[in-house]
Amino acid sequence: MKPFLLTLGEPAGIGPDCVLLAYQNQPFLFQDIVIVAKACWLEQRAKQLNIQLSILPCGADFQRDISKQGLWLFDPSGDVARDVVAGKPVAIEAEAVVTCIRKAAEMCLNQQALGLITAPIEKAILKDGGFDFPGHTEFLADIAGVERVVMMLASSQVRVALLTTHVAIADVPHLINQEDTKNIIRITYQAMKQQMGIEQPRLALTGLNPHAGEQGHFGREEIEVLEPALSALKHEGMCVDGPLPADTLFSADMRKNYDAIICCYHDQALIPIKALSFGDAVNVTLGLPFIRTSVDHGTALSRAGTGDINYTSLVAAIDMAKNMLQRMNGDEL
Repeated sequence: MKPFLLTLGEPAGIGPDCVLLAYQNQPFLFQDIVIVAKACWLEQRAKQLNIQLSILPCGADFQRDISKQGLWLFDPSGDVARDVVAGKPVAIEAEAVVTCIRKAAEMCLNQQALGLITAPIEKAILKDGGFDFPGHTEFLADIAGVERVVMMLASSQVRVALLTTHVAIADVPHLINQEDTKNIIRITYQAMKQQMGIEQPRLALTGLNPHAGEQGHFGREEIEVLEPALSALKHEGMCVDGPLPADTLFSADMRKNYDAIICCYHDQALIPIKALSFGDAVNVTLGLPFIRTSVDHGTALSRAGTGDINYTSLVAAIDMAKNMLQRMNGDEL
């Protein structure tokens, strides 16, 4: 049986903690999951947290004896076991972290697995080790050979997608253009239909500037870039409103009218969803040829190994990956 794959991200962060605590409390969630990681990353953290469980190794064919109880693990790194100190990432583990993510993505591309669920990486440490990507999203797009993907965060309260992701705020106006705007909204629209099960998605686009530019008085990006892009998309039959002022679009009365809100830059999207749903939201990469979900938080180094964490976003990411697969297969939830 094909599994979902789950990568631990930064081994000194709370990725291992989230997996171990989620398994301890909801072991059934992991029946069709294989962890792609070094076994020592889990074993050392389990000992620190005083969690008793079996780490069950499996090969690249993912053959598993379902009568055995524990976490199934595949290690593609070929790296030696090292002590990992919770809260203290080291560059020497960066290559193994990247190898695990790359191999898991390649296995999804080759249809050896059902999809990918990721725990957070520590970007600074990976960059010191030669990782030349802003984050998971861009790295996975490169592996898949996909020119354009969309970063979405989703919760029961709201879904947000991004025109630009991990870039300096000063660069945002120069990166927004009509073609990218149209492509990102097209990807979002199709994913909402195919992966979220919404037959006729209702989308909204925020303005870049305060009050969506106030008819050009606070900037002309809305008039010269965003409005023409939306006009073209409406002619394609999409239901997409905007550009609308972001400060009111996320109010309860406004956001209930839309299945997803597309935002111009990182914090414009992530501040409202994390204010509304921190710990319950899921990061979804749209436009990949495989399912990818992730937690909505970072590595939380100061809490790693303490047991004082919330693992609900990981549970939500696992549930969403499975639900997306069901919708893509046309199954009833």
